[in-house]
Amino acid sequence: MWYNNKVTEILGIKYPIMQGPFGGGLSTPRLAATVSNMGGLGGYGAYTMSPQDIYDIDKQIKSLTNNPYNINLWVSDTDAVNGTVSNEVYEYTKQRFKSYFDKAGIEMPDKPVPFKSRFENQLQAILDIKPKVFSFMFGLLSEDVMEQCRKRDIKLVGAATTLDEAVALNNSGVDMIIASGFEAGGHRPSFLAPAEQSTTGTFVLIQLIKEKVNVPVIAAGGIATGSGIAAAFTLGADAVQIGTAFLACEESGALPAHKEALFSDAAKYTMLTRAYTGRLGRGINTKLGLDLIGKENDLLPFPLQTTFMSFLRKAALEKQKHDMVLFWGGQIAPILKHRKADVLMKSLIADTTDILG
Repeated sequence: MWYNNKVTEILGIKYPIMQGPFGGGLSTPRLAATVSNMGGLGGYGAYTMSPQDIYDIDKQIKSLTNNPYNINLWVSDTDAVNGTVSNEVYEYTKQRFKSYFDKAGIEMPDKPVPFKSRFENQLQAILDIKPKVFSFMFGLLSEDVMEQCRKRDIKLVGAATTLDEAVALNNSGVDMIIASGFEAGGHRPSFLAPAEQSTTGTFVLIQLIKEKVNVPVIAAGGIATGSGIAAAFTLGADAVQIGTAFLACEESGALPAHKEALFSDAAKYTMLTRAYTGRLGRGINTKLGLDLIGKENDLLPFPLQTTFMSFLRKAALEKQKHDMVLFWGGQIAPILKHRKADVLMKSLIADTTDILG
């Protein structure tokens, strides 16, 4: 059977189907547990969370499933030098965005407080919790951290957007590599070259990486159906990670307006933009995002831009001015059909089995 392979053997799961571990409150214990209970690998994006929050979420997931699941962190969680920017830079950004804040009817916020990386403290939570899978983005883990994870039998999965990144991850000793194509929704986890220069498509990236690494490859980006899974496996993938299709399900933490957008005609038009967080990510087109194409110098570095834009996001959502809110989503969104995670999993498994046997 197509699902009996190295990935399912290593992870102790039935089907090599992974749920994308969304950050920023979009993941939920219920979604992760549903996917894991259906034989896949549920995921939880924890990069914005405190260690205590991670412990608490882990307890919630464990109360809902006895099966393996994945917790995801970002190796690099700030682009701001010393965690901040000068007053001059902030004032410049404020002026560039003033018209949008005026349209939302709110005052411009004060400069975000300096950001201190959470990653080192979050790592201790991972080592204590010992999830079956620890996936990470935006970089490589240190040899010491990897050794500590191996001692705890935590499987390590890194994300690559280019062949060079995949080779670097392979050489570092990860157990599996996610081939993250530019079709995917959410942030682009590039770490060796600027994200704008790291836009290889999923099905090309699978083939490039498969030729050069000796660990299983997980295809991510542009996959939401059994035929997509079958195509990825035909090209050499050993598993798939599906994001947008699970994000649209009722079990995710996405707002109702976000989920409806993913099932609307608006989902046909997505863009890569830094406007909302300071890092490049794909979501449904907005006027604000389109206005700022090519004006990246007007933005604050990640995550200060996220903090700055959170005030605008809150006001825009309250007034239903969704053209100023970025709803994450991949290019595959227009063919989404399922609104419940268990129904989606059943469909993925059945349709892939019909094709691959």
